[in-house]
Amino acid sequence: MGWYNEKFLKEIPKTDLHVHLDGSLRLSTLIELAKEQKVELPSYTEEGLRELVFKPSYKNLDEYLQGFNYTCAVMRDLQSIQRISYELAYDCFEEGVRYIEVRFAPQLLMNDLLDFEDIVKAVDDGLRKARSEINKLVKDDEPEFDYGIIICAMRFCNENFSPYYKQFFKMHKYTSLRDTIKLASLEAAKATVKLKKNSDIQVVGFDIAGSEYGYPADNHTESYRYIHENFMHKTVHAGEAFGPESIFLAITALHADRIGHGLFLFDESMIVNEEITDKKRYIEELANYIADRRITIEVCLSSNLQTVPFIDKIEKHSLKKMLDNKLSVTFCTDNRLVSSTTVTREIKLALDNFDISKRTLKDIIIYGFKRSFYYQPYNKKREYVRKVINYYEKLEKKYFE
Repeated sequence: MGWYNEKFLKEIPKTDLHVHLDGSLRLSTLIELAKEQKVELPSYTEEGLRELVFKPSYKNLDEYLQGFNYTCAVMRDLQSIQRISYELAYDCFEEGVRYIEVRFAPQLLMNDLLDFEDIVKAVDDGLRKARSEINKLVKDDEPEFDYGIIICAMRFCNENFSPYYKQFFKMHKYTSLRDTIKLASLEAAKATVKLKKNSDIQVVGFDIAGSEYGYPADNHTESYRYIHENFMHKTVHAGEAFGPESIFLAITALHADRIGHGLFLFDESMIVNEEITDKKRYIEELANYIADRRITIEVCLSSNLQTVPFIDKIEKHSLKKMLDNKLSVTFCTDNRLVSSTTVTREIKLALDNFDISKRTLKDIIIYGFKRSFYYQPYNKKREYVRKVINYYEKLEKKYFE
């Protein structure tokens, strides 16, 4: 077990900066909503769904993503969306997570009755209600619970993804698939900026998600330029199913502030550009650039183990190289349901398998708060982070002195 105490891990204030709303439902809620809405599931028991859909391991990322067909199907009314968001906030708080950034793709949920604003407001309403109730339970010296919302566009989409996409592709039937994906992404970016400017909905950033291999980040250059020019934060799923070049594009073409996963950052075999002749040097310079600019990597250990079969031992995960290169990392769940995990479990997994000292863990946890896309002005963020540090140090004294 090492130096840590499990109660300490649960009590310390934590962040989850990479958690998908539609991958983090309570299984009981999914079953209940599916019955109410007459959504067909492979099983209507938790045991059955664990065996058939939300499995311990998957063949690849695409199989991992199949579960979202069922979760998204029960998220096409405002009451369900609000409930799922509300429950997620409580699930996080109950394991000591004090700040979350919930991400999802509204375009996967839109239909004739629900537009972009309605859906994002429902998520915000659920999170806001939970925050109000939770913070009545928080003691004066503890950091309050808070949240942000990250809007995702899709790296790949087609008319089968949702009622919205079906209509969108029909309207652009003379446009190529690649250009239609670009247009849908830009539409999401413009809607995100509009919400940020014209409401108090806590939208804090933009992301692209979905199948990475074959769908490069620079398809979304125009979307991210629009987000960037409107002073919004940017994270990018990159290096999850493709290599260092994907991460390079995320940083250079999309101005990424953070990287989702970054798993294959150090993998020379995944560099396909023949013009890159010195692959080792390319990776060294890329890693140094990321480290120097404190571009934080959102590490999702359980998710990576599930979607990348050849990582048969956690010791093969690139987290060790990230730590050796002094990269800024933060531990995240990715999908609490699909990966059957919590932030506390992710931290324990890391501590049990990598050389992480008490000081290093503290740095990682605090950097999660520092590199968050906190909704309030910077001076408020500094106050919040200071409260987190003070409380963390109080718990250190409680458990280790």
